[in-house]
Formats: sequence, structure tokens, C-alpha cells
Amino acid sequence: MTAAAHPAGLRRRLALAALATPLALPALAQPAGAGDNGLVTLPSAHALRPTLDRFGAAVRAAGWKVFAEIDHAAAARDAGLPLRGRTVVLFGNPAAGTPGMAANPTLALDLPMRVLVWEDDQGGVHITRSTGADLASRVFARHGATIPPEGQRGTEALLDRLARQAAQ
Repeated sequence: MTAAAHPAGLRRRLALAALATPLALPALAQPAGAGDNGLVTLPSAHALRPTLDRFGAAVRAAGWKVFAEIDHAAAARDAGLPLRGRTVVLFGNPAAGTPGMAANPTLALDLPMRVLVWEDDQGGVHITRSTGADLASRVFARHGATIPPEGQRGTEALLDRLARQAAQ
């Protein structure tokens, strides 16, 4: 029986095609402050692993904690697929995040915070992060948490400092 003759097989193929299509598009680096998608991308002067190590050191120096790294390229290799470096770093401040999660339990879906350290097709390394305003309006707001403007500015300043320390 062909996929066209078997509805479940056709649905499965269409679902896989839908998932694969956006992944096939090239990654576009966005300079710091460009666009209004809530993301800031900085080029790093270092290779992927040193950038990750520098970011982790900056987080710890700020008194925060690195919870985990998710290495998407390693997972792709394990699946027999090629993927340039794509590592998500999960980090946060339990003293700051715990009260928010206690008041708004679903906030735990989006915390800890994260950055992406990734390689472009030319081998350049970049750090992409959310802005303080994006985190307040997109992440915290959906969980019923309000971040005042001064809190957004403080988050933005911290994230900018951490990313710059890793990239420079």
C-alpha cells in the first residue's frame, strides 16, 4: 500500500515534511540591536567551546548558575545528521527565579533563561539572546508575571554584559 493510499502514512509524511522545511532555511545572523524580533546576536571573537566557557564563567562571576548545555549538533551527529555547532546554555539565578515560579508555577516552563551559541556556514561563532523587553512581554507576561521597565532594563544590561564578556 502506498503512502497516498494509506491516510496515516500520508499524514506522517506531511508532518515530517512540515517539520523539516523550516529547518532547511539558512540561519541569518542579526547584528546587535537590529530588528524587532526580540533577539540580539553578537559575533564572538572565539571558537564555539571557548565562547561557551567564557559565557559560563561570566554567569558564575555574576553570582548566577549554569544549569545545563544542550548540544544540538551532538544530538544531530548521534542521529547521523550534519549540523554546525548549536548549543543552548540554560542559566539563571535561583534566588530571583524561585519566587516567580512559586507565584506563577507555569513560569518554570520558560525558566531558566537561555542563550544560543552557534556557528554560521563560514565557521563564525555567534551568541543569540533575548532582550529584556522580549522576556518581559513574551515570556513572563504569558505566565501572568509583570516585569516593570526598570526590571527590563536591568535584565537587558545583565544579558548584554554576559554576552559581551563571552564574545570579546
